[in-house]
Amino acid sequence: MMTTMVDVVGLAYGSQTSLREANRARILDAVKRFGVITQVELADATGLSAGTVSVIIKELHEAGVVTTAPTSRSGRRAINVTLARRLGLVAGVHIGRRDLRVALANPAGEILSRQHMPLAKDHRADTGLDRVSLFIADMVEHLGATHDEILGTGVAVDAPIDRTTGMVCSPALMRGWDQVPIADTLERRLGSPVIVDNAANVRALAEARMGAGIGADPMVYLYVSYGIGAGIVTDGKVFRGFSGTAGEIGHVSIDEHGPMCYCGNRGCLEAVAGATPMLDSLRLTHGNLSLADLTERALAGDIACRRVIEDSARHIGLALAGLCNIVDPQRVVVGGELSVVQDLFLDPLRTATSRFTLPSSTPTIEIVSGALGGDCELMGALCMALDAVSLPGNLDGMVFHD
Repeated sequence: MMTTMVDVVGLAYGSQTSLREANRARILDAVKRFGVITQVELADATGLSAGTVSVIIKELHEAGVVTTAPTSRSGRRAINVTLARRLGLVAGVHIGRRDLRVALANPAGEILSRQHMPLAKDHRADTGLDRVSLFIADMVEHLGATHDEILGTGVAVDAPIDRTTGMVCSPALMRGWDQVPIADTLERRLGSPVIVDNAANVRALAEARMGAGIGADPMVYLYVSYGIGAGIVTDGKVFRGFSGTAGEIGHVSIDEHGPMCYCGNRGCLEAVAGATPMLDSLRLTHGNLSLADLTERALAGDIACRRVIEDSARHIGLALAGLCNIVDPQRVVVGGELSVVQDLFLDPLRTATSRFTLPSSTPTIEIVSGALGGDCELMGALCMALDAVSLPGNLDGMVFHD
């Protein structure tokens, strides 16, 4: 078949249009990922020229997809870019073993409303999901919005999540949640997309984008509280493994003859160095303590409390060293309730990790405290929701002039 000049012009025009659409999508993805970013930084993040970025940002601003504001970087004038606040709402949810937190935010990442409630031990899924739906409905009404404005919801769950089914894949780690399709159930109730992930991965995503992990690649996030978990971020994305259980450092066995773990295995890191064995070891001398009591007394100088924290840090450092030998992270970010004691925990953790990692990698691994504190799960869930939804600039139904 003969190709005419009209065909060639049409193909060229179509290719140019597709390229511009792809460039817009790259820029929007970067703005979603970083929240607030300058045009110069956008050029670096996307690999596009400064001129191309400037033209597309102008189009997106005129279409109401992004907002811009003057700022300065190192004494030089710059233009900050963020998503427009009027585009809709995203929801972030953290379903813990003993509590539930829900937040609504605009696409710029500003939390507009939040709710929190404790949950009974071994609470059932229907109770938790009912409460999530009610909280979101109440907050939407309070903000004077409608359910149609919710673009999507990110859910962080304190258990491994099967990537193919969206279900908790280790029922013993969160009893009452096995065989529950969390995303599908919430999507039917909310009428908008829902994405679910292990809370360790969600925390890692938050710290990598907005906290102490910014600029580090790869980055490992270590969570130490009543549970112990890890998330791995490489090339700006969470590494989940084949089934979604990558990073389950709390259930790495460090003593094959050790105590039984509630997961069914013996000598897991949580069973040896987690909050429960730490507090159990102090019961005869200190009575029934909470983890908050333990950290408070350790900071006040209690020798026994300091000792159990140091012992825990050494055990965790042994397991962390194995993970570092495999992943070779640039930085390890530590969060969770035990991290509040700062160097009382971090110093023995650094020493043990350094001792058992390969000598060539030891000088390059930074181990630092997390920056997001108690908001880490919610901020990560909101990031996850924003990543998963389509914004108007992707750019269905919007008219741009090429």
